[in-house]
Amino acid sequence: MVKYVIITPAHNEAAFVAKTIDSMISQTSRPERWIIVNDASTDGTREIVAEQQKQHSFIKLVNVERPPGRHFGNKVAAFNKGLAEVRDINYEYIGNLDADISLEPAYFEMLLGEFERDRGLGIAGGMVHTNEGSRYVSQEVALDSVAGAVQLFRRECFEQVGGYKALPGGGIDSAAEITARMMGWKTRTFPEYRVLEHRLTGSASARPLAARMREGRRMYSLGYDSLFFVARCVYRAWVNPRIIGSLAALVGYFSSAIRRQPIVLPSNIVRHLRQEQREKLKGLLRLPSAGRRAVDCSASRS
Repeated sequence: MVKYVIITPAHNEAAFVAKTIDSMISQTSRPERWIIVNDASTDGTREIVAEQQKQHSFIKLVNVERPPGRHFGNKVAAFNKGLAEVRDINYEYIGNLDADISLEPAYFEMLLGEFERDRGLGIAGGMVHTNEGSRYVSQEVALDSVAGAVQLFRRECFEQVGGYKALPGGGIDSAAEITARMMGWKTRTFPEYRVLEHRLTGSASARPLAARMREGRRMYSLGYDSLFFVARCVYRAWVNPRIIGSLAALVGYFSSAIRRQPIVLPSNIVRHLRQEQREKLKGLLRLPSAGRRAVDCSASRS
């Protein structure tokens, strides 16, 4: 039997974590251990998880105390706290699962099957559909990218890339998958495996427009090619908040460029990323205009 473990950093997720727990309990292939790290929550997150831990032995609650507030470094620290709790398990796969996610019952059984069929697959996940009021809308990430909310790693790949590393502006998931591809691993989103995200990405700590501006700053800090990022913003112009959201992302990106903000990834990884992005732009230009579909090399969510 394939063994996997899941880690969920959770900060003030009382509104959604019960849905995530319900979907994990319903999995046809449950993890050996699911570590939910209560990251200094001030709502009812701790109590909700503690009650479920009593009923399900594969769930383990870990509590972290720290100063209040959200920060990407806090998520990495919480994840690593969870990582320390699985050292005694001989697992083959390890994943991050956000605490506002719901999965179909066979999600992990089917995803693990993809890993078993392709030994070169390093990171995989389903297609995230984000709540936008009365409907769930696909994030439509490129198929060679995996949303951080549902990244599942082959253990060998996770260890080779060094796991998640704290970055000032976020993008820990992107950094991991870019590094994995540079090392020769495949990264893949499987759109047939639908994932529901009950809160708009980035809205936990910022309004949608501010979140898009922060996205632009994050993409600059990761070393995104400027032409690729402009093309990405044009493609995403109809994602809410429409047009103005893409403009905000562009402002975030180019204001960082003007201020000569630092690129946080090593130069060899940045070169690899930009080469990937330029190849994608060339491929897009070669396609007939009616059949073009924009691609995003790395959909940063964390």
